Amino acid sequence: MAKSDVKAPAKEAKAAGNNGKAAPTLGKAEITIAEKLVELYRLQTVDSQVDRIKVQRGELPLEVQDLEDEVTGLETRLTKLQDELSEIETQVSDKQNQIKDAKAQIKKYEGQQAKVRNNREYDSLTKEIEFQNLEIQLAEKRIKEFKAQVEGKKAVVDESKSKHDERKKDLEQKKKELDDIIAETEKEEKDLKKKSDAASKHIEERLLSAYHRIRSNTRNGLAVVPVERGSCGGCFNAIPPQRHLDIGSHKKIIVCEHCGRILVDEYVVGRVNEGK
Repeated sequence: MAKSDVKAPAKEAKAAGNNGKAAPTLGKAEITIAEKLVELYRLQTVDSQVDRIKVQRGELPLEVQDLEDEVTGLETRLTKLQDELSEIETQVSDKQNQIKDAKAQIKKYEGQQAKVRNNREYDSLTKEIEFQNLEIQLAEKRIKEFKAQVEGKKAVVDESKSKHDERKKDLEQKKKELDDIIAETEKEEKDLKKKSDAASKHIEERLLSAYHRIRSNTRNGLAVVPVERGSCGGCFNAIPPQRHLDIGSHKKIIVCEHCGRILVDEYVVGRVNEGK
């Protein structure tokens, strides 16, 4: 019945055209809206199949993403720890060189003490030697502290590396699981992508944007739904009789006043199911 309802205006339009009337524009408009609805519902059925494939993957993509983020974070932490460790080891080396310089200075001053001509010069050199000895003691104390820090950092680095290796192994396993699932559905997904692109080409940009916006705002991804038993196929709220007539007339695109989804009738569903 619905199919003849859409075609009938085209016949009337042709007859009216012979009489020089403006009826052909109306008939063409009605058919155009019907075709738009067919392409929209066709696109919805394809996208719903893609959604089903994604559901089969479950939480794996999210788990993989979380593990990738965690591994990246651990790698950043490891790099920072290793940089800190390297800096401390450099400070230890600097202090060891400082001790060598101080000992060289002490040896030099002791040699000069043997050649002094008065007590004032001797005392001055003695003070320099004492100062260098204090510098050595301070440097040795700092080296001891740095070495303790090095040991602590190494323990943290080992722990972080162990955790990183464990998470990386988990990531590789999850990625393999995900790749296996994707491989199983890859051909089907490519075919559906082609069908989705083909359907999208027949839909004007404004309407296509509205479709994607509605899809993004629904949990089940349904933007175009059929009327089933007098109710919206998306939210299942009853549709008023006048709204039914408007949907079946194909004069304009009708949306559910409750959920905002685009509504189609049996004619549109039949066309898509028949592959027309």
